[in-house]
Amino acid sequence: MSSVLTTSLGDRVAFDRRGGGPAMIFIAGAGPYREVDPWTTETAELASQAGVTTIVYDRLGRGESATTTVPDLDRELEAIRALIDEVGGRAALCGHSSGCTIALAAAARGLPVTGLLLWEAPIGGQSGGAGRWADEVLRRIDEGDLEGALVHYMKDMPPEWLEDARRPPAWESMVAGVVSYVADAQSLAWIESDALENLVGGLRMPVECVTGTTTFPMMIDAANAIVRAVPGATHRSVEGSNHVWDPAAMAEEIVRFLAP
Repeated sequence: MSSVLTTSLGDRVAFDRRGGGPAMIFIAGAGPYREVDPWTTETAELASQAGVTTIVYDRLGRGESATTTVPDLDRELEAIRALIDEVGGRAALCGHSSGCTIALAAAARGLPVTGLLLWEAPIGGQSGGAGRWADEVLRRIDEGDLEGALVHYMKDMPPEWLEDARRPPAWESMVAGVVSYVADAQSLAWIESDALENLVGGLRMPVECVTGTTTFPMMIDAANAIVRAVPGATHRSVEGSNHVWDPAAMAEEIVRFLAP
């Protein structure tokens, strides 16, 4: 089932394509890729059985997707453009966590996106400090301090997430893969670089923010901010907790979202 394509910038993107019908491309947040993310694969499989074309891919620099240079936001968007071409030139995007801000950037830059389904976008306001935070992550990566870059990337996450991540052998793998977080950091800095209305207020496709039935207050606040900024955007609650969706519930939501 796994396939590979090459982007216009020469990056190798590995992906799984399933089903037929309107297309949905899943954009993971910082860290996950197909081998370690069975939830997204299960969601894509269930949605494909209900008449959706699904694409689950390894973000650049993760899993089987390779790049010869730092996989920044521009390169990640070219990967998404190539995947959209793969499914016929138009697709909806399902972002998870910082994958939401990458999806929003793709739509804002004019990629042929038919809709955005955004699971728990971790965005603050214009004064959230993401620009300074992203600069520090990138500085540490440039200096070769990959462990320091990962620790700084996770500094505002629940502390137990970092504690759990430090358990071997997962920590070593996460440290080695932190370069693939560059696009995430850049997209999170971008989404706080101006008022949301100025960045995404011009979007004219269906946009739905989704939060779990048990989640962090900031995720609700972020969803509401996007709803206020994007004309016609909506916010729904779907079964899920601790920033992870329930595959069956999310598959149902995808099918509903893409229904004509």
